[in-house]
Amino acid sequence: MASEEGQVYVVTGGSGFLGSHLVRMLAERVSDVSEIRVFDLHLDEALRTLSNEHVKVKLIQGDISSLEDVRSALTGGHVVIHTASLVDVWGRVPASKVTKVNVTGTENVLRVCEEEGIQYLVYTSSMEVVGPNIHGDPFYRGNEDTEYTVYHNQPYPLSKSKAEKMVLEANGKKIKGGKTLYSCSLRPTGIYGEGHELMRQFYKQGLRTGRRVFRALSPATEHGRVYVGNVAWMHVLAARRLQERPSVLGGQVYFCYDHSPYKSYEDFNMEFLSSCGFRMVGSRPLVPYFLLYLLALLNSILQWILHPFCTYAPILNPYTLAVASTTFTVQTDKAERHFGYKPLFSWEESKGHTVAWVRSFEEGAKSQ
Repeated sequence: MASEEGQVYVVTGGSGFLGSHLVRMLAERVSDVSEIRVFDLHLDEALRTLSNEHVKVKLIQGDISSLEDVRSALTGGHVVIHTASLVDVWGRVPASKVTKVNVTGTENVLRVCEEEGIQYLVYTSSMEVVGPNIHGDPFYRGNEDTEYTVYHNQPYPLSKSKAEKMVLEANGKKIKGGKTLYSCSLRPTGIYGEGHELMRQFYKQGLRTGRRVFRALSPATEHGRVYVGNVAWMHVLAARRLQERPSVLGGQVYFCYDHSPYKSYEDFNMEFLSSCGFRMVGSRPLVPYFLLYLLALLNSILQWILHPFCTYAPILNPYTLAVASTTFTVQTDKAERHFGYKPLFSWEESKGHTVAWVRSFEEGAKSQ
């Protein structure tokens, strides 16, 4: 159980991109936490250094799809922030593994919360629970109540949708000790920031093309992006207010957003890559959309053919092309109304932190 000084928070996936930022946020900005448990399959040992006289950061290695591992990590906790997830929209891992981590893992978290009397659960969902859908229908400045037809045919959005549904349906359930479980879900709309692996891949790809980025998508297509520090901050606020106002937050979903500009994925990435001398080639797409689609379809066919022999999983496939080519932006004040969320980091600060991280690639390349 917690010490007298405060609560025990458990962060599943605590060594991941979002999870590690969240653990730092909890350690540095929340005064009533005495212990933060970082539960992950692969641990970031640097997180141990966050321990101080007020809070202990404890690293626990385990598999989210193992009930006993989850039980070992959660027992005695007060609040669970469930960020652990396997993100794969390229077919790099089998669909069964995506489901095992995202769905079975969430089932394990819910079961342990019920059996151990853990009352508060914040779940990290995804905008892909909603869309963009595979038909390319735009979602323009929508909110949590905007009507939108959802079509899922890929393991990742299917698994996240199912897991979120389970979390929300568990809200209000009676658990051990006559207590009640309260849960809510947060939906980030495309996270960026320090540690974003996809940005690192785009950087390496740009080096191979002479620091040129060839425009493939229409600049008129807009996407909502959100800085990882603001996503972490929203989780912290939601976890605190869920305890104070369970009847308001319980069973609710919230889009994670901030003041980052609405731009196409390519133009948004250039906000950071241009600091390293990268330049965009073309004011309009250099390749017609139908050719891009044919290439994406070819990649999908090759993936199917090569599956018995090797893993062929390029970034471009029909699903990722549909997502990148479809406007999906949110504009909502629900999180502010329900639990006082305002972005902790401005766009200028978010951009500055990310640019500094991207520039560190340059220093690493020079040292090699």
